Amino acid sequence: MAASERRRRTIIEGCKYRPLVRLLQHKQATITISNSLQTGKPNPKALQEKADFIRSKLATDDFEALTNEANADYIQKFAEVSASVKLPNAEILPGNSFPAFKINGVKVKFSPHLLLRRIDKTNKQRNGAFMLRYAKNKALDSAVGEYQSAAAFGLFKDYLKDEGSEPDRSICVTLDAFTGTLYPAPGNSVTAFANMKAACQTIAERWSNIAPPKGAVL
Repeated sequence: MAASERRRRTIIEGCKYRPLVRLLQHKQATITISNSLQTGKPNPKALQEKADFIRSKLATDDFEALTNEANADYIQKFAEVSASVKLPNAEILPGNSFPAFKINGVKVKFSPHLLLRRIDKTNKQRNGAFMLRYAKNKALDSAVGEYQSAAAFGLFKDYLKDEGSEPDRSICVTLDAFTGTLYPAPGNSVTAFANMKAACQTIAERWSNIAPPKGAVL
């Protein structure tokens, strides 16, 4: 949603024609950081020790060694900024992988790293989600962070309705682990999510006409 039109085409092309090459996963890092945040106060020293442990693990091949290094970098960078991270005042619960949603013909996955919950002044439960983002040596674009948080709010509001509770923009947040910046769902989240749903419809309508990358061997 925050990309240029040309970049959007590339992203959608990559979703339809997935490369065979293995992709780096940050599972070790996201689990480590999520667990540290659940304690209420991340321990930079413990995080650094975990990063060192992952970095020194024996690897069976070059790809595994690269994955270990990427996860260690992720945790180490978060350790450096963890003291500045202040999550919203809410109960912190383990994350969840929800069944994929079908939104205007597009399958959308939602797997927040943590779930947030609070009780408001009227004694009503408010729900939210916490998600991590990280790119090596690069801060997260604020528009991307806000769109991701707005998406979480929209999914709770439109697809994960729970009787007796309501979604809360202030606890639908995305954390840039590189800078420690937290992006809550913005004031225009309802409009932003409506635009996302419209984009899904456009993708579905164009899907059959999306050509493979130039030179691709299918």
